[in-house]
Amino acid sequence: MMKKYLAGSVAILAIMLLFSFKNDSGRFFEIAKNLDIFATLYKEVNTYYVDDVAPSKLMKTGIDAMLKSLDPYTNYIAEDDIEDFRTMTTGQYGGIGANIGKRDEKTIVQLPYEGYPAQKAGLLAGDEILKIDGISIGKKSALEVNKLLRGQANTPIKLEVKRFGVDKPLTIDIVRDKIQIDNVPYYGMVTNDIGYFQLSGFTIDAGREVRNAVLKLKEQGAKKIIFDLRDNPGGLLNEAVNISNLFVPKGKDIVSTKGKLAERNRMYKAIDEPIDTEIPLVVLTSSTSASASEIVSGVMQDYDRAVLVGERTYGKGLVQETRPLSYNSQLKVTTAKYYIPSGRCIQSIDYAHRNADGSAGKISDSLRVAFKTATGRVVYDGGGISPDVEVKEKQYSDITKTLANKGYFFDYATKFRAENPSIPKAKDFRLSDAEYQKFVSFLSNKDISYSTSVEQAVEDLIRKSKEDKHFDDIKQDIETMKKRIYTNKANDLARFKDEIREMLEQEIASRYYFQKGVIESTFDDDEDILAAINILNTPDKYYAYLKPAGIKKASR
Repeated sequence: MMKKYLAGSVAILAIMLLFSFKNDSGRFFEIAKNLDIFATLYKEVNTYYVDDVAPSKLMKTGIDAMLKSLDPYTNYIAEDDIEDFRTMTTGQYGGIGANIGKRDEKTIVQLPYEGYPAQKAGLLAGDEILKIDGISIGKKSALEVNKLLRGQANTPIKLEVKRFGVDKPLTIDIVRDKIQIDNVPYYGMVTNDIGYFQLSGFTIDAGREVRNAVLKLKEQGAKKIIFDLRDNPGGLLNEAVNISNLFVPKGKDIVSTKGKLAERNRMYKAIDEPIDTEIPLVVLTSSTSASASEIVSGVMQDYDRAVLVGERTYGKGLVQETRPLSYNSQLKVTTAKYYIPSGRCIQSIDYAHRNADGSAGKISDSLRVAFKTATGRVVYDGGGISPDVEVKEKQYSDITKTLANKGYFFDYATKFRAENPSIPKAKDFRLSDAEYQKFVSFLSNKDISYSTSVEQAVEDLIRKSKEDKHFDDIKQDIETMKKRIYTNKANDLARFKDEIREMLEQEIASRYYFQKGVIESTFDDDEDILAAINILNTPDKYYAYLKPAGIKKASR
């Protein structure tokens, strides 16, 4: 009876929805026809399918599949998921303030957030959580653990944890608090006169946080600034406008949005007085800098306000807004494309014109259209923001990636922290050769086996030569190659010592100085930051990037 009631309700709802659409001849009929098909299909499945059907689950599966055919950013947000969505947009939630992860079926504290309840209560990175409020979590998923840890601010929570070097489990009492994930997790000086700040998100108040960071850096003596947007996935459009406004004159166009409904198209301008339109600025970008990050970096490039260093950005030029639905659910729907001041849209994937197999392809470089910046530099649309100075992503060796993936950097840092109560400041911390040898010894009984691309190529060669009946002819040569590869791998801990030590120093710094320590420990070997420092310390080079050939640099 319940199935029939639900199916009948859907049919009635579908009929009602028909009359909410504007009558535009053939389109109205297509909408009506397909809603009717959907309602009757849903009714038949609920009535006749061999097993019981969960109406909400079936409906959500259908909705998700339908929206997925449009683009990855148009999503249905069920009532149960609203809280997680709110956290994404506001950066706020009630909890203990720690990054928790699963590893080998264990729940491990990855990093407590400095200044929040977990860190204040003494929870350490590397602690294994055994119980939450007396509930054993050994077989619980990361999502289930996360739900247990979260809750209203000012509510108590009791953790039982296993700590390296401590025989018995510890009990840690924590009082949950309102956790605000900072958009600017770090700002500080990389040299005597070059300030640096990292922007990791665009939730509420991102503009205020950036303003504060820049003003604080100038108070500390910054005459030039590095603005790090790498790996920033974007967020609120208004915050991108607010941040751009900090560096360009009042009244300037920032970004426009254009969609199907012309009356909803909008131009966003700089409406406030900026804090500094002259200070030399380098913006760092990566292939995962997206959406709002691309608005800011694109505005800086289009107005020749900053030199962009790093990689071409992701290329997400689509705007979403949320629309309320019944039963406290919501729809996040793509409503427009955005265009930065030069007039270009940097969307890289064409979801409207899909391939025969349903996949969406990237816009070809040959189809990208040229635009010009304020001073006449040529820039292009359709494929992200290209940096003025390209620095390719650092490629780590197989041994380094293996040590990271298997958690050996993390485990050694936990051990190091238990044995060393303090280290120098993260900027100054260097792992000695003697300490590096201790790490090598630590690995002696660990599985660090890995297969290199060369080994895989040799295996392919063996397989192919056997298929072609030529293996015996090259067998000796292959054995010689295998021996050389084995010898090289045996020396990899020494050959790639510098990059392994670099990763280890970052992990150890996090144990004492948290997220800020991780960032500061990279200052001496981050290739993007080093390139930015070089550009900022060479004024002729800096201004040459911002002026097209043949135009004389203005005096400053």
